[in-house]
Order: sequence, then C-alpha cells, then structure tokens
Amino acid sequence: MATTNAITPNPSHERGERVARMMGSGVQQQIKASVHKELIKRVDLDLLGKMQEQGPAQLQLFVVIQQIINEQGVPLSAIERDRLAQEVVDEVFGFGPLEPLLKDDTISDILINTFDSIYVERFGVLEKTLLTFKDNKHLMHIIDKIVSAVGRRIDESSPMVDARLPDGSRVNVIIPPLAIDGPCMSIRRFGKSPLGVEDLLRKQMLTSPMMEILRGAVKARLNIVISGGTGAGKTTLLNALSGYISDKERIVTIEDSAELQLKQDHVVRLETRPPNVEGEGAIRQRELVINALRMRPDRVILGEIRGGEALDMLQAMNTGHDGSITTIHANTPRDAIARLETMAMMSDVKIAEKAIRAQIASAVHMIVQVSRMSDGTRRITHITELTGAFADVISMQDIFLFEKKGLDSNGIVKGRFFSTGIVPKCVEKLTAAGIPVPAGLSDYSVDI
Repeated sequence: MATTNAITPNPSHERGERVARMMGSGVQQQIKASVHKELIKRVDLDLLGKMQEQGPAQLQLFVVIQQIINEQGVPLSAIERDRLAQEVVDEVFGFGPLEPLLKDDTISDILINTFDSIYVERFGVLEKTLLTFKDNKHLMHIIDKIVSAVGRRIDESSPMVDARLPDGSRVNVIIPPLAIDGPCMSIRRFGKSPLGVEDLLRKQMLTSPMMEILRGAVKARLNIVISGGTGAGKTTLLNALSGYISDKERIVTIEDSAELQLKQDHVVRLETRPPNVEGEGAIRQRELVINALRMRPDRVILGEIRGGEALDMLQAMNTGHDGSITTIHANTPRDAIARLETMAMMSDVKIAEKAIRAQIASAVHMIVQVSRMSDGTRRITHITELTGAFADVISMQDIFLFEKKGLDSNGIVKGRFFSTGIVPKCVEKLTAAGIPVPAGLSDYSVDI
C-alpha cells in the first residue's frame, strides 16, 4: 500500500503495542465505524475496488478520510488522526485490525479466539495483544474478505475452511455453530521470502553434515517423508530442500491450501477444491495425485498426507517418480510409518497390510523428523533410513539424531547433534549419482 511515511505502520513491537492500545479502545472503534460509514456514502464502492492497486488514488482516499474526521469534530491529535485514517484505509483495502500484525515480521502465528481475544507468537512464545475487532460481525467481515479472495466460502452449512493470504500465509477458520464463543481464526505466517538452507543452519535446526546428507538425498532422487507435529517446521524444511531440485525437472505440487514457494521455473501448482453450496464438486488430494501422474511429472511434492492419497503417493514413488517429497503429522519416524499404513488403508482399494508395508519399504527411502522444542526452537531430531520389510516389520536405521540434555538458566534447550556411526544404504545411490559421500557419517557430534 502506497502511503506517506507519516502513516506507514512501524513493524516494531513497541509501535505495534501503541497501535493496539488505540484500536482496543471502544470509543476509537465507534469513531472508526462512523468515519467508515460516511466514507461509503461519499465514495463509489466500485471506485474503491479499482483504487486497490493505485497508490495515488489511495492517498486521495486518505485525504477524504481526514476531511471526514475534521468535519465530525473529533478531539484527536494530529498523530491520532493520521493513525485513525490509516486504520480506515486498512478496513477498506486490507484486513482491518490484523494489518499491524501482518506487517510485523517478528510474528509467526496470529491466533484469534474471539473478536476481543487475539494472541500472537513471537520467537516461539505466545502473548496476548490489545488488539480487538468491534464485534463478531466485524470479525466475520474480515474472514469473508480473506476466504473469498481464494475462491472459498464459509457459512453455517460449511463452517470450516482452509485459505491463504496473498503472501502465502496459511489461514484456518471455524465459525458457529461449531465454534461456541464466536468465529475463530488461526494464521500461520510465512515470510516474504521462505527460509533457505543458510537460515536453517544459522537457527541451528540442523548442522552442516546433516544438511549434506539431505542435499545428497534430494539430488540422488530419494523419496523423502518429512514428519513432525503442528508448527514443527515441516513446510519450511520442505521449501528449503526443494531448492536442491534441478531446474531441468518438471515438478507438480499438490496441496489443500497452496503455501509452498518453490523457486524453480518448471513448477505446476495444484490445489484442492471444497464442495459447493449443494455439497458437490469437491476435488480432494487423492484425485489430484491421480491426475498429476498423467501430467508427466519428474517429481511429485504432496504438501501433506492426510488420507487415502497415501496409497496413490506410494504407488507414484514406486513407478518412476523418484525424488518425491511429502510431509506427515507424527511424533517419531516409527509413528510416521504407522500413520502411512493406516492412511493407505483408508483408500477404497482393498490391500493386505503386508503388501502395504512392502510398498512403504520400497517407496520411502528416508524419514526426517522435525520437532518443536519447549523454547520455541525447531530441531531435526532424526534422519532415518528405511532398509526394507522383514517378517511384517519395516526395518529402519538412524543416521543422525538430536539428543536433548536439558535447559539452561534462560530456559533455552541444550543438547547435541550426533551421527550414529551407521553407514546408510543410500550411500550407494549417492555414489551412483556422482554425489560425494557426506562427511561426518562415521563419527560426528556437536553440542549446542
């Protein structure tokens, strides 16, 4: 949004709290609603829509808002007037009270429990803000603006929805009658540019030898499953690893709500579609996986396995689409295998458990377990290789591990990354692909 420097919100925490205090005032909310109502009377709504991409037009709108505030004789200082005018512009073109939070790069999650209870997560720590919406109707107006922008809908017949913001941030909304106290919304923030390998190393999510084995696995076209809990950093790691995929390969991504930010040119992005008002027309991940195999992909990247598409993804990995990557919710690599088995059986194809385990052992080469620590940091706790299925059990061996040792005086998690000393079977595939064997496989340990 093009505005003068005087009205550009400062993303710092201190300024954000000052804005929050002002917006939390019931009097200010009433003034803002009155100004907004008068603005709609004076300015054509179609013209407002066209102004969204025009900086000079927005400045003109800002001037009109200032005039309305002056005419109403509201006792505000010049700074308060500018700030109030900016808030009204945010209501018209942006997401209202959420705008200061969306412009604060230190915030990773925005959690709206009710219209007057908004929490954020900064550096892994939750804190309550002083921001509020006017009421549930105001909150629903912002929710409708978000979901309609990506072709989704939310109402009593469809009270849950996944959507995304223009910057790729993931949005989940649930409204009454399912949400008892009013509409709830969760926003998982994604930066303007995704974290790269160097960022993950700097944040000590993993170490250089661990990244080398993962880089080699991607380049050698091993099939990788990234496992972890909610907010553990699975998508962030997937984005970083995708940077090692060659520009000469055709990649097809499949997601419930598109959030992957691949940098390659030859990428086809597919997204599921919810049912329409009549409850028909839904396109699930499974249908997209089946269709993707007809699109001549070199690699298929599935944002997250949630159901019967697990079987189709395993078959894709086993039928010439090596180098595919997906994520799954699980607490350990062994749990990830168990969930894969369960979800493969959720498909309408009747197949014996032994056959499913054989497919998993053949299709998946490596599981990368990501965990969120108690201090908010993320760590790769396991890099585990699948070695085959024997006697109805899938055999696995750990290559790298993270051992948590405790907390320091500031509550920061201390521990060490180390190699198990086992030479993985995938070294043969790396060598065949002309990739040097990563250092540190036999004897590596570093404390953090």
